[in-house]
Amino acid sequence: MNRVIISRVLDEANYIIDTKETVREIAKKYKVSKSTVHKDLHERLKEINLDLYNKVDDILKYHTDIRHIRGGESTRLKYLNIK
Repeated sequence: MNRVIISRVLDEANYIIDTKETVREIAKKYKVSKSTVHKDLHERLKEINLDLYNKVDDILKYHTDIRHIRGGESTRLKYLNIK
């Protein structure tokens, strides 16, 4: 694996641990696609650092568990702004 990719993966992993931001927000910050961030944090990180992967995986599972709440809140705010 290219060292530039390894560096990006580790940067993304440390960033999500520090900030608890979503894949979408990380993709914007690092100027890559959501698919790339997902692949970095789910596949590549597992090969690079298993302990870091486990920490990141817990955060990503939490985001999956609450996504229906975030989506509902976004919809509620959208319709409040229309009125």
